[in-house]
Amino acid sequence: MPSEKILAEKKKIVESMTESLKSQAGVFVDYKGITVVEDTEMRVKMRDANVNYSVIRNRLMKLAIKNVGFDELDSILVGTTSLAISKDDPIAPARIVKEYSDKLPNYFEIKAGFMDGRILSVDEVKSIASIPALPILQAQFLGTLLAPITSLAVVLKAAAEKGGAPADAPAEVKAEEAPAEVVAEEAPTEAAAEETPAKAAEEAPAEAAVEVSVEKPVKKPAAKKTKEDTATEE
Repeated sequence: MPSEKILAEKKKIVESMTESLKSQAGVFVDYKGITVVEDTEMRVKMRDANVNYSVIRNRLMKLAIKNVGFDELDSILVGTTSLAISKDDPIAPARIVKEYSDKLPNYFEIKAGFMDGRILSVDEVKSIASIPALPILQAQFLGTLLAPITSLAVVLKAAAEKGGAPADAPAEVKAEEAPAEVVAEEAPTEAAAEETPAKAAEEAPAEAAVEVSVEKPVKKPAAKKTKEDTATEE
């Protein structure tokens, strides 16, 4: 009979498995035939994704599945069985396991999975594996939230540009054209100032002619001689 120490250790393992089945997402795998190199490569990828991957004892796992009501999994707990579990990213175990099941179809097979207290079939595990990783999902969700704000900013900018100047004219061009408009408005005034002396010079002779004609003495007609003046001259 096993000693009390061994029984206590097995009890702790079963309790740990039970908690994992309750609160985490995972995938059961049949790993028979996988090489050491392939197994090491896969474990590194699992570890980088914060996925706990380990070989399990079928007999102890059967005790754990009864504790959580996963009796349907009893039939898959035969032969070589490993379990990939993650508490950070529920999609990661399915995604990595499917990647290697596609790469090694003859000796790395998905048995079943579970998530949120529900058992997943092989097809469901493969379907979940197609969902993007958590960081990508977070980025997509953030992009969805920011999309209305970004659209509003674009509309406001377009409205501001249309109100200040023609919408098709860049801001730099508008700034450069402003001085030219001012110069165009001032140009006729300066030209008029330059033309004034010339006009004065052209009008000066006419004024002088008027003055000369006024100052020229007017010749009076000779007075008619009377008879007395004629007699006197004789």
